[in-house]
Amino acid sequence: MKKSIKLFLFIILVAQVSQLVAQKKNITLEDIWAKGTFRSQSVQQINWMKDGAFYSALEGDKIVKHQVTDGAAVETLFDAATSVENLGKKVAIEDYALSADEQKILISSESEPIYRRSSREENYVYDLKTKKLVQLSKGGKQMFATFSPDGSKVAFVRTNNLYMVDLATMTEKQITTDGKWNHIINGACDWVYEEEFSFARAFQWSPDSKKIAFISFDETKVPEYNMQMWGKLYPTDYKYKYPKAGEANSTVTVSIFHLTDSKTSKVDIGKETDQYIPRIRWTNDANVLSLNRLNRLQNKMEILHADATTGKTDVILTEESKTYVDAENFADDVYYLADNKSFVMSSEKDGFKHLYLYDITGKLIRQITTGNWEVADFYGIDEKSKTLYFTSTEMSNIERQLFSISLDGKLKKQLTSEKGMNSANFSKDFKYYILQNTSASSPLKVSLHKAPTGQLVKVLEENLALRKKLEEYNIATKEFMTIKTSENIELNAWMIKPTDFDPKKKYPVFMFLYGGPGSQQVLNQFDSGNFMWFQHLAQKGYIVACVDNRGTGGKGVDFKKCTYLNLGKLEVKDQIESAKYWGSLPYVDKNRIGIFGWSYGGYMSSNCLFQGADYFKAAIAVAPVTNWRFYDSIYTERFLRTPQENATGYDENSPVTYAKNLKGNFLLVHGTGDDNVHFQNSISLEDALIKANKQFQSFYYPNKNHGIYGGNTRLHLYTMMTNFLEKNL
Repeated sequence: MKKSIKLFLFIILVAQVSQLVAQKKNITLEDIWAKGTFRSQSVQQINWMKDGAFYSALEGDKIVKHQVTDGAAVETLFDAATSVENLGKKVAIEDYALSADEQKILISSESEPIYRRSSREENYVYDLKTKKLVQLSKGGKQMFATFSPDGSKVAFVRTNNLYMVDLATMTEKQITTDGKWNHIINGACDWVYEEEFSFARAFQWSPDSKKIAFISFDETKVPEYNMQMWGKLYPTDYKYKYPKAGEANSTVTVSIFHLTDSKTSKVDIGKETDQYIPRIRWTNDANVLSLNRLNRLQNKMEILHADATTGKTDVILTEESKTYVDAENFADDVYYLADNKSFVMSSEKDGFKHLYLYDITGKLIRQITTGNWEVADFYGIDEKSKTLYFTSTEMSNIERQLFSISLDGKLKKQLTSEKGMNSANFSKDFKYYILQNTSASSPLKVSLHKAPTGQLVKVLEENLALRKKLEEYNIATKEFMTIKTSENIELNAWMIKPTDFDPKKKYPVFMFLYGGPGSQQVLNQFDSGNFMWFQHLAQKGYIVACVDNRGTGGKGVDFKKCTYLNLGKLEVKDQIESAKYWGSLPYVDKNRIGIFGWSYGGYMSSNCLFQGADYFKAAIAVAPVTNWRFYDSIYTERFLRTPQENATGYDENSPVTYAKNLKGNFLLVHGTGDDNVHFQNSISLEDALIKANKQFQSFYYPNKNHGIYGGNTRLHLYTMMTNFLEKNL
């Protein structure tokens, strides 16, 4: 009798829980990609003032000054309505920068994107004293407009040449004259530098505002890639310089323009021309320029100091690797102390990314951070207290926590306590910082803190409306775990189960991955895009899972660089083993496992379906690399060397090589205007599949770039992918 009562009560409880779940809304694709239902709010365009007691932020069409102590608004620095009075039109503020003396504001508007990190826009200068707004230049839109340190001038790039405007007279001076499309670029990076070294502005003002150092790119010998742009009666050609693996790169030179005599001098960067200069920066000595020099194989990086007067350089530090030096990740970590007697930089030389202190001649003083964990982002040094600030993986390699440490490597302190991903924006005097925190179960929270204690001053944005909105929907928990492979290697993973999960049922599994070198998808963070799509799929009865294979980041050099010279080999093996693991679970239908990836992830998902034909039923590949011979020189050669040196590494793990093995259902998607991973990749794979007489589905988005977005594009794409899964998995 008692058992019957307990059973009855249990049935009621289950019914109540089911009813509660049923009362919540299901997530629609329109919610995600059309309505922006789950989009997080943030604090836009934060700029710290020179007095650490204030910061400014872009709020709608106003730039507002805030008091740090309580976050209160104290002054409107600029109101777009002012532009109507000055110019007869309203200037929409897209970005802004204050001059160092905070007497002027540089406002950018009407931007036109070029590539991932570059755009051209109209710039305006607002004088806070006179309340006058003027157009920076009437000669055409500018790129990378930047104040001189003394705020008296602005330099910019237009039509591949470097220019300067004297703000006192609004006189415009052209510094270089040889700039020409697809031939010579001055002061801006070529396509491959912008994409793979993560910077686009290739000029730097000296600390005394009397010199401008800049990089020039001679692209003459770089082969052109041609994209046809569709829409008119006859398609138009867009031709630009794109060095594929093993092909000619730009020849790079470094020069210094001297404002005092309007002369330009060359910097000696060595006799070798087939090399890279991934960064230039001034030391705190206005006559000493610092350069990073990297050989083409990317296994040797040097720091050079150049005399701005003579152009003579000295190599002060050399770092070499048996694989590659990750220059893209470390180039911005070089920090010169104010006394110009020493500098801090990061390195992976002990097996993990850590911070090191060197004297100005390049002699090692000490390793500052140490341990089997990685420094993620280095934010700089409070030189008064000799305290460094950084985020790291010390507490968990799927999270980032903020730490401080003294310059002597002592007094390390954790400043953040909330789980998830933390990033910081420090005031110039390092007295305060704005912290961004997010986790898988918590949208973005932006808060203001005191340094060095970490004391909370004020929450600036908590996304309370979004948090409340999420309570109305069926949101399944993202479960984190590790998977151990047959080689006894632990891989980070997560899994999302349907909210009405029944362990007695059998579910299909849909795997998501990226898998590229140094990347991480298994992170404790919130995402309003793919994460919500995965929730949508979970509502439809799919288990969604993700595994970070060997070669990904957060675990040190050995784990990240073990894929060197053989991209795709170990990564695909790990994903196939992961599919076997999911298939072994009692609630998984091992005959219904699918996989999806974009870019490198599309390369991986294609390979997994072709090489793991017995374990995967379906795959979606969006904008995939299908042969590394088609991709750019810097990225590809960093991990594979050149095709001339390592043909096997290029061809053995190409999806094109394994297309003949296709058994399952395959959807291939690409944008025809993809300047990054060319449409050519999908054409090549299609050709191989057709030759092998394999049936598949494909879809192409006219003129869309690597991100495939704009208008209804994302809604269309994710509707198509959802329909494909419902039919084929």
